[in-house]
Amino acid sequence: MLRVRRFTTFRIRPAVYRDAIPAEVRAWTVDGEPVPFAHAVTQPFEPFPVGRTWGRPWDTVWFDVRGEVPAGWSPDEAELVVDLGFTGEQPGFQAEGLVYRPDGTVVKGLEPLNNWVTLPEPGPFHLYVEAAANPVVQVPYEYEPTTLGDRATAGDEHQYRLTEVSVARRDLVVWELLQDVVTLDGLVDVLAPSGSRRAEIVHALERMVDAMDPDDVPGTAALGREILAPVLASRAADSALIVSAVGHAHIDCAWLWPVRETVRKVARTFANVLDLAERQPEFVFAASSAQQYAWLKDSQPALFERVRKAVADGVVRPVGGMWVESDTNLPGGEALARQFVLGKRFFLEEFGVESDEVWLPDSFGYTAALPQLVRAAGARYFLTQKPSWNETNKMPHSSFLWEGIDGSRVFTHFPPAETYNSDLGAQDLARTERSFRQKGAARHVLGLYGWGDGGGGPTREMLAAAERKRDLDGSPRVRLGDPKTFFDAASAELASPPVWVGEMYLELHRGTLISQQRSKRGNRHSEALLREAELWAATAAVLRGTPYPYDELESAWRTVLLQQFHDILPGTSIAWVHQEAERQYERVAGELTALIDVSLAALAGDGDTPVAANAGPYAQHGVAGLGIGPATPPSAARPVREGERFVLEDAALRVEVGPDGALVSVLDRAADRELLPDGVAGGVLQLFRDTPREWDAWDINDEDKRSGRDLRDPVSAEVDGDAVLVRHAVGDSTIDVALRLVDGRLDYAFDIDWHESQKLLKLAFPLDLRAERSTSEIQFGHLNRPIHQNTSWDVARFETVAHRWIHVGEPGYGVAIANDVVYGHDVRGGQAPNGRPMTTARLSLLRAPRYPDPAADQGRHAFTVSLRPGGIPAAIADGYAQQLRPRATVGTPVAPLLELSDPAIVVESVKLAEDRSGDVVVRLYEAHGNRSKATLTTSFAFTEVVATDLLERPVPSEAVAGTDLTLRPFELLTLRFRLER
Repeated sequence: MLRVRRFTTFRIRPAVYRDAIPAEVRAWTVDGEPVPFAHAVTQPFEPFPVGRTWGRPWDTVWFDVRGEVPAGWSPDEAELVVDLGFTGEQPGFQAEGLVYRPDGTVVKGLEPLNNWVTLPEPGPFHLYVEAAANPVVQVPYEYEPTTLGDRATAGDEHQYRLTEVSVARRDLVVWELLQDVVTLDGLVDVLAPSGSRRAEIVHALERMVDAMDPDDVPGTAALGREILAPVLASRAADSALIVSAVGHAHIDCAWLWPVRETVRKVARTFANVLDLAERQPEFVFAASSAQQYAWLKDSQPALFERVRKAVADGVVRPVGGMWVESDTNLPGGEALARQFVLGKRFFLEEFGVESDEVWLPDSFGYTAALPQLVRAAGARYFLTQKPSWNETNKMPHSSFLWEGIDGSRVFTHFPPAETYNSDLGAQDLARTERSFRQKGAARHVLGLYGWGDGGGGPTREMLAAAERKRDLDGSPRVRLGDPKTFFDAASAELASPPVWVGEMYLELHRGTLISQQRSKRGNRHSEALLREAELWAATAAVLRGTPYPYDELESAWRTVLLQQFHDILPGTSIAWVHQEAERQYERVAGELTALIDVSLAALAGDGDTPVAANAGPYAQHGVAGLGIGPATPPSAARPVREGERFVLEDAALRVEVGPDGALVSVLDRAADRELLPDGVAGGVLQLFRDTPREWDAWDINDEDKRSGRDLRDPVSAEVDGDAVLVRHAVGDSTIDVALRLVDGRLDYAFDIDWHESQKLLKLAFPLDLRAERSTSEIQFGHLNRPIHQNTSWDVARFETVAHRWIHVGEPGYGVAIANDVVYGHDVRGGQAPNGRPMTTARLSLLRAPRYPDPAADQGRHAFTVSLRPGGIPAAIADGYAQQLRPRATVGTPVAPLLELSDPAIVVESVKLAEDRSGDVVVRLYEAHGNRSKATLTTSFAFTEVVATDLLERPVPSEAVAGTDLTLRPFELLTLRFRLER
């Protein structure tokens, strides 16, 4: 085969294009951010010879290209071939271009492996190329710090050299021969070395080389194709899998490029798709993320209208039904619901379509709350492939039912090629055959082909591969298809699908629960502000007739939902992305605070009495949940010094803090029980090395825990008002911790100035409990996880997500640990020095990865963590109290819009209806994990209350009987109250 491959590389490939004629090129460099076409073409363009360098990092250079197609060249032969200086990296991670006609019409994108543009009839032509000098930030398996991710540090060195701009004649016979050879050569690599099919293919390829004239490839290409035709005509086995090949281009909304560049990536990709669709009538392209369609509508309205027509024609299929392909571990429950609300609404309003499938191929693990949300959004299917990245354990199913915490089930498929960037090559298809777990019971699988991550999409070479593999011996059968048809067929052929219950934990990328803490704080704070803004705006609208700020709230939601994209909120993008996210969070906070102030002013009336607005679901400091009223101040115990120790004591707890800042004793006075194991310090800060094997911002490795040390030598420890204030110095960092005992709850308030590199900071609470599992809050409920290491699955689950609280307990007794902005946790069993069992719960506060942002997490951070003996209800209440503190204002008391008789049923959001009818929409869920009943009372009149889906459309529900509610464990319920008009 070496002879065949050399012939292909040095004879066939160079013969695809002939008669190349250089084009005339002029250029203009944009000084700053990208500009529209209409602005660019009015600028002074200068002659630009091929061979000259161009493009400082993140520059845009416009090229004016002119030339002439010679007489006698047919339209399917003449192409403009452009090499912007492409490297060997994957498309989407380097220079890219978008081609325009002089009237501003978009033609197609230019990218590595797709660097051609069809030219018109013979005669002169004139085109513009908007070229992006996106630097190569990712060098595989190096993960070294880079200055290129921040425009302020990226430098001025040109990134690329213009290598070719020529009018070339494509030899269609040679091109088709090349696709034949690539197809067969790929099979040689995956077929059994001793098999007759492989030998037959090798023999045919050798005969092709023998028969062709190396000095006249165009003249003998037809002969080569004739020799290969019989082996290409050999049909696949009857048992071969059927691959529904769907065009795709997973485009990260931000990652190794800023959001503004993604806007342009979307335009390039859709332009490529529309161009390809004109050449292949069976071609179907699936694209998710309503946000990306919205960007296209705003930035390229004419191109968007072409996409709208392609949707109507069935060529482009909007899938997923979410605003972006979000992370699912970190967003709150209401935010995940709004991903569907805004995403599905956009698709319905713009295209009149509603997708059946939820599409998240690349998120870093999948919450057990998601199946219920999928069903509540009106979808039936779920797609991902990310669990194929697991380090330790292989997921046991490819097509299966996924069951969430409430019992909802959704048919799920993992494309067994284990990629969303397939080229339909032999390697991907052989992996598909190998990896499909339901072989024998099912034959239908999905294949997603097209360049992704950085966009680009399918190419004509991929379509050529699909055509040749429709029925080819040695390969699964490939059929161009669409997602819905595939899912309908795949679910129908499995009469009794296997069931996976609970979260789909990704055994990789666990560091995403910790990286870029400021972005995570911005998200948690924004979610709280959105809840407040909607609640008080709805209350003011219903009770005072105040106009509801629909547009302002939707704009804020769009911003927050975008930042929940799976490479932004998890903290895995370049510095530019996270700097922009922090600016956006600050802007949203200002806008939402202003909305809240307007609503509270409307509700205040003429009163000037100090009151507190409590947006939480439970009463706080004497103020009812969802209500406004006079507040009693929290009761904080005054610490006293007893020898070297500090003592904080109230009716519930007696806490002793040692001179090293660690807990010596936490006595539960009501239970007369010590929380700490004998001889073991509690509330200890621990510092670990954090040097991942790869994927710096993404990963933490369990072996780094072997290098940890306790911080037990503070700079100072002293009484400061109602707190014990402890200061630690670590390297160039300072860690201030204020310990307070407030209303029976021990609070840790951290103020950290962090300047470490590749270090991980944890807070450890050893507890005198023999627990078998820990409980973590997730969206709309909680999840139990084993804390032992009996199986490889347990061992791999060494860092897990929780939202506002975790709970560790044994029968009859437990401890709740709540927080205001911590997501990463680890809980393990062990033994105390006296040999008795204990359980250690740790919270991951900070890390400092160096790639892709070398300054990640540097600077000031604040956290609040609390500890309290109690059960799950206490943990839930403390979690809400951490996130939703009462807001001080003045006015007259305002009764809550609604109240529930059972605290197990929690109000998650109160808003006005999306259709702007003025109806009140309330989202609730059962939080305790029990079957719970409650009576709902309101302070407003309504004519009817109905259960709805997430899009606020009526649905049947056994949970609702007027204002009497009966919810199953963790059931999510959306209610719509129709108001008197």
